[in-house]
Amino acid sequence: MSRIDGILEPWRETIGGDFQGYRNHVIRMATVSLMLSPCNSDDQKKLEIAACFHDIGLWTAGTLDYLEPSLPPAEEYLKAHGHADWVPEVSQMILQHHKLTPVADGQSRLVEVFRRADLVDVSKGVVRFGLGRGEISQLKKAFPNAGFHAMLMRRTGRWLLKHPLNPLPMMKW
Repeated sequence: MSRIDGILEPWRETIGGDFQGYRNHVIRMATVSLMLSPCNSDDQKKLEIAACFHDIGLWTAGTLDYLEPSLPPAEEYLKAHGHADWVPEVSQMILQHHKLTPVADGQSRLVEVFRRADLVDVSKGVVRFGLGRGEISQLKKAFPNAGFHAMLMRRTGRWLLKHPLNPLPMMKW
């Protein structure tokens, strides 16, 4: 968690009032990723970094079409911290995290793990990929939603008014 807090803190002002909700979403995602597939320390770092940046384009670009805009901050962070070789894998985790079907051609198994973890959290535990209700419930209690899903719904509503023919641009087949 301290790594996540360290990565996110410089973004506090950019994220503004949504910061706590996003932070908790990131922590839940990273935790669910590890619950779905225990990892070595490098893979855990990759998952945590991807989680920190996966939705950042919502605020940096101010758009619901935020997958591509989320990549540059992640890439900058990775390069600044000596992990340029992780850019392709972390980028694919970010780009594929809203894919509706399993990722079969990912850079690594982490891409699919990350996709599943986001789906567990966005569905509020309705989709669990074999995880227990109690595990998810404890995680949600420890790191409450703090308005994250409500913010997503408001942004989606505003997007729909302007782009009715492209209602969910971040979703991928």
